[in-house]
Amino acid sequence: MRSESEQKSGMSRRSFLGLAWGVSLVALVGQAGVAFLQFFQPRLKTGGFGSKIIAGTPKEFKPGTVNLVQEGHFYISTLEDGGYLALWQRCTHLGCTVPWRADEKQFHCPCHSSLFNPKGEVIGGPAPRPLDIFPIEVVDGNLVVDTGNPIAREKFDPSQVFHA
Repeated sequence: MRSESEQKSGMSRRSFLGLAWGVSLVALVGQAGVAFLQFFQPRLKTGGFGSKIIAGTPKEFKPGTVNLVQEGHFYISTLEDGGYLALWQRCTHLGCTVPWRADEKQFHCPCHSSLFNPKGEVIGGPAPRPLDIFPIEVVDGNLVVDTGNPIAREKFDPSQVFHA
């Protein structure tokens, strides 16, 4: 038998708790769904890896030097003839980050000791091919590197060098 207050409101305690649980469950599933969709949404920011990055002006890169462009995860290798290569800092063996060793004048992979010269060619270790490169262009007097389009290569070819 219903109490007098239950008869006035038209909803029993059991119905109210069932409704509250249902609303809570829908809210929980909705939040999880939004989080799931946001997790798989790409988060490429302008000027970050995966987009076009301004590396600097050609004058900033002296012939025979290798310079890291941190936000792009690549090196600008300036060859002796003044040409440029944008080398991805990822080893072609297992994907480790490959640092430039200025004292040795080579890239030295810390994971499995692959060695690469300033052109990205393999000179030792288990890496199967040269470092990947990115396309370079000059826009408004700056070297712009497109990190969204890496180029896998089997060997070094002079046509891969960009001349400003």
